[in-house]
Amino acid sequence: MRSEPGGSTTWEAYCQGLEEMGPLCPNLVVVDASRSSVPDRGFVALCPDRFFPAGVSEQDLVLTAAGLALGGKTVFASSCAPFLVGRAYDQIRSAVAIPDLPVCLVTTRGGVTAGQDGADHQMVEDLAVMRVLPHMSVLVPADGTSTRGLVRRLSRMEGPAYLRLGLCPLPSLYGPQDGEFHPGGARLLTQGDGVTLCACGIMVHEALKAARILQRQGIEAEVIDCYSVKPLPEQTILASVRRTGCCVVAEEHSRIGGLGSAVAECLGREYPVPLRFVAVEDRFGQSGMPEELQEYYGLTFRQIVGGAVQVWAMRRR
Repeated sequence: MRSEPGGSTTWEAYCQGLEEMGPLCPNLVVVDASRSSVPDRGFVALCPDRFFPAGVSEQDLVLTAAGLALGGKTVFASSCAPFLVGRAYDQIRSAVAIPDLPVCLVTTRGGVTAGQDGADHQMVEDLAVMRVLPHMSVLVPADGTSTRGLVRRLSRMEGPAYLRLGLCPLPSLYGPQDGEFHPGGARLLTQGDGVTLCACGIMVHEALKAARILQRQGIEAEVIDCYSVKPLPEQTILASVRRTGCCVVAEEHSRIGGLGSAVAECLGREYPVPLRFVAVEDRFGQSGMPEELQEYYGLTFRQIVGGAVQVWAMRRR
């Protein structure tokens, strides 16, 4: 594992993954709500007969994807989270999830870092809505390498998946040698016996910052990149909390129904420990610059450090 400055957005990495896998997977097709969002220099240029622009009509997009999947194709269907998840939920449930079709629903604008477009163009509840659907995998990668790795794996998928991506550049965490990424997987980024920090997406980077500060305070943090929210990497999490005796979960999502809820369900059933969430409280987003909204909603390393100190003081011994 490595952490380097710069990096691409996970959406750009997704487009790169399609460009890589398109020529290798003749059954792979893409349905997109806006042709301009998939660069012409990539998949569209290489496989123009396998790209289907759906326009601003997410219900039609999902039904088209389902029809292609019934015809033997593996489908990546992309749009903004508020419109794909919010507007087309009936079609996702009835036409994709119930028949268990190989359709990967790909979104941006989940969470609050979509920025200035405001609450109706942000969605802090998307992971909860998708996680509750039977058959549906829910994935939130934290950098370009893991995103491309998930696109490779999902190109061979047999059931539905939800892949939440972002539009903010993120530092690289992984290199080409770091192996496969898959539903149900996780990565242990730092080792320690003081506190477990579970995070996904942009909050993995905040958790790593928090771990460095906690180390200076004498608390060795174990950071887990829980890029698979469902299936949850339960054994990785349980092995960690048995070493540390406490846990903080950080996500760019509502504290209700997302990664935090999944971890709480697992620990409550298998190994109860002191637990804190760093997430959006029970509220919608609003207009603002991404970094301003992260601060406003308390989605930074500072809140993770504060939660870690609290649970460490109460940790199970």
